[in-house]
Amino acid sequence: MYWNEEIECMDKEQMRKLQSKRLIDTVRRVYENVPFYRKKMEEAGVTPEDIRSVEDLHKLPFTTKMDLRDNYPFNTFACPMEDVVRIHASSGTTGKQTVVGYTEQDLEVWAECVARGMTSLGVTKKDRVHVSYGYGLFTGGLGAHGGAEYLGATVVPASTGNTSRQVQMLVDFQSTVLCCTPSYALYIADEMQKMGITKDQLNLKFGCFGAEPWTEHMRAEIENKLGLEAHDIYGLSEIMGPGVSMDCTEKDGLHIHADHFIPEIINPETGEVLPEGEKGELVFTCITKQALPLIRYRTKDLSRLTWETCGCGRTLPRMEKVTGRCDDMLIIRGVNVFPSQIESVLLEYGQVEPHYMIYVDRKGLLDTMEVHVEMTEELFSDAVRNIEAQEKKLRQRLESVLGISAAVKLVEPRSIPRSEGKAKRVIDNRKLV
Repeated sequence: MYWNEEIECMDKEQMRKLQSKRLIDTVRRVYENVPFYRKKMEEAGVTPEDIRSVEDLHKLPFTTKMDLRDNYPFNTFACPMEDVVRIHASSGTTGKQTVVGYTEQDLEVWAECVARGMTSLGVTKKDRVHVSYGYGLFTGGLGAHGGAEYLGATVVPASTGNTSRQVQMLVDFQSTVLCCTPSYALYIADEMQKMGITKDQLNLKFGCFGAEPWTEHMRAEIENKLGLEAHDIYGLSEIMGPGVSMDCTEKDGLHIHADHFIPEIINPETGEVLPEGEKGELVFTCITKQALPLIRYRTKDLSRLTWETCGCGRTLPRMEKVTGRCDDMLIIRGVNVFPSQIESVLLEYGQVEPHYMIYVDRKGLLDTMEVHVEMTEELFSDAVRNIEAQEKKLRQRLESVLGISAAVKLVEPRSIPRSEGKAKRVIDNRKLV
């Protein structure tokens, strides 16, 4: 089932021609209207005349989050402020927020991209979509909301918080689609258990989960606890918001809307463009946005790309599910560690809950890592000796996967703080420069 079959199944060469035309137009527009980009291109020795096709994309300089903060709030906008009908901002915790503007056309493109993604997993206008992403400056709530409305579905704008009430609404309204972060989906499942509500009392068919890295093991955990098909929706406010890409019924990578966003994979250290299939940092160039058309924006997300036709019939490029970021990576005693690796071990283990915290510290000259994991109710009521044995087994499994030792502490059920937004998994107490 397609929302826009002409685009979603377009021949690769046709897509390249469309991208090239839109890229040329976008580069000229930002050069003429955004002093920041004109200066950046002049410093790189590039003019709009040098960009004749998508093959010339590599000639253009990268854009970073720091560039947006340095030009706070509106100096990267490529249109007059009177044409901007909405403003969003990132939920960054350091420095200034990154501000994003949208024209009326930008909002329509955004809604259509989300509608495409929802259609690809089976959502129709007959569905009821419960949106538990946060509304406001964060793009999650209004992004999912706009796409579901554009599709013609019924939207329940629940936002975050008051989880017991949300559970009751899911039961009462019999919503068929749940949109939230994957960690909040598990939080909802926890609350259901406390309230004595089973997944059979719900009518959920699909879940659109994003805004934080999550693993295939967590996907299986969510599907088992909520009785739905869990799908990955990807986006970031700087590029558009949720809906830049989304997986389909095949669950074999996320389809990127390449008629609006040109993806690249680069070596995060050198900036070199990597060939198809190699893993690296994901970079996007916006080629239809009016208010904030970013050129070669470095996302810090790690993924890989393929242009192979998907089993669903779509020819759009696909990105591998993001399970980590360049800047999420922990270097502990010289070893690179991603929280997603730890999560995979815990979920595969199966005798603990999928709620955990990672504590990193430095004692003397030695980095230490301790993983706190919630026990199941059954394990919590077990003998201390058995709990210690489980900690030892988990410690051994983590060491075999990570290549370094990590202390493991099994803690009481529901003792780790739940998140209604992006889950904070790591507390790094080292003084790292």
